[in-house]
Amino acid sequence: MRSSHPRCLAVLTLALFLIPLATSRAADGLDARIKEVIARPDYKHSRWGLLVVDANTGKPIYQHNADELFAPASVTKLYTCAAALVALGPDHRFRTPVYRRGELVDGTLKGDLILVAKGDPTLGGRSDANGHLVFKNSDHTYASFTSTLPELTDTDPLAGLRALAQQIRKSGIRKVEGEVLIDDRLFTPSFGSGSGPKIITPIMVNDNLIDVIVAPGKAVGERASVQVRPKNEFMQTDVQVETIGKDEKPTITVELVGLGRYVLRGGIPLGSRPLVRICPVADPESFARGLFIETLRREGVSVKASELRRPTVTLPDQDGYAGLTTVARYESPPLSELLKVILKVSHNLYASTLPLLLASRNDKRTMAEGMALEGKILAELGVNVKSIALETGAGGGSCDHVTPRATVELLQGMARRSDFAVFRSALPVLGVDGTLVNVVGKDSPARGKVWAKTGTYVDNDLLNDRIYLRCKSLAGVMTAKSGRKLVFAVFLNHVPLPPGVNSTREGKLLGRLCEILYEHTPESVSQR
Repeated sequence: MRSSHPRCLAVLTLALFLIPLATSRAADGLDARIKEVIARPDYKHSRWGLLVVDANTGKPIYQHNADELFAPASVTKLYTCAAALVALGPDHRFRTPVYRRGELVDGTLKGDLILVAKGDPTLGGRSDANGHLVFKNSDHTYASFTSTLPELTDTDPLAGLRALAQQIRKSGIRKVEGEVLIDDRLFTPSFGSGSGPKIITPIMVNDNLIDVIVAPGKAVGERASVQVRPKNEFMQTDVQVETIGKDEKPTITVELVGLGRYVLRGGIPLGSRPLVRICPVADPESFARGLFIETLRREGVSVKASELRRPTVTLPDQDGYAGLTTVARYESPPLSELLKVILKVSHNLYASTLPLLLASRNDKRTMAEGMALEGKILAELGVNVKSIALETGAGGGSCDHVTPRATVELLQGMARRSDFAVFRSALPVLGVDGTLVNVVGKDSPARGKVWAKTGTYVDNDLLNDRIYLRCKSLAGVMTAKSGRKLVFAVFLNHVPLPPGVNSTREGKLLGRLCEILYEHTPESVSQR
């Protein structure tokens, strides 16, 4: 029924006026609360960049320096993982074969076994019984670089090698008279950025690390107990760590003193939980070869070759495997599982490997070629790649700089894809898991409502004996209390932290910004 009563028209006119006014006031409240955070005196020498947009309309809700370049730290991994997901697909699996070269006579291989590395980042070392990749919120790759307590996954770091060795025995091989070789020529070895192991090669076992687990004795002054993972007979770790007072801080140091030789010294507090320290491997190919030889022997395959001696035979030509016999093949869990580990724990080694995997998939070999391919994929997603600069897959490179707008463009481009649910589920969840697990309290209204990638990069200001926070960042998606879906990117650069303060303070501050966005983002006019 239509009415033209003057009072009805007046009420309708007033209502139409008040709706945008109420929305404007709510937006003003959001602006004021954000400004209270970013205008704090601690940041008078720093730079903030923020962009928050409505996921449905693309319209900005809040922006500040949205088109300026910022060091992103590990938010870079959003770009890398997005490109890999587009290029490879969520169901992509790495397949690592082993070939035999030579005749098999009565169970004896009169020749060589050759494992051809295909770039599988985990090679079974994180797989559980259900084929999922397992992670801890504080990954062991950060053991020497973090104030938190890294943990080891309850998995077998040699699972992939063990599976291959069992298949080799089932193929009829009981003895190998020749060599055991690792073919790691898939791409050109490179160096990654960020904390943890730096050498990027197609062969990775236990993240190319030796884990040393140190537990205190029963009294001050007693020698600590030590376990090494994965166990092996060719790496040497000299550990002399004593038990110190329960109120003292651990002082365990790791020193590389020769190829495969490590010295650990210091103290561990009485009553402390076991602490993990890592020994990065300088020669991943030799490390994998030695572990493979020992695994073959444990699985009932006698190997004449020694893990302590370099091989005396050469590899076949890379196109020469067609004439050899495949005796084993290990298949990884899908890429969707790997992305969860990379993004949730911010795994630098795996992220650094992805551009090289893109290169190898396109018959190329170098990091530069892989990054160029990544750039083409990002442009197709709608990212203005000319407005950013990237040289690494993990973040932390001196060239790595992005804008809040480009980062939002990336997330918007991924949101248009059918596999966006895979991408989002790989992100840390605010207050729940990964690098966002302790950013807000359990009673936070935004807990479990935000999916976002963190980034942190610090240097040591030796002049003032303090930490210089080069970057703290966060980018992702959320659904606000009002029901409005948001895409956001927040960057904070150049913060001289007070002595004794670490980047955890700024991490919690970004968590507070998420709470503000969650609680105070107004409904859209269309929702009203």
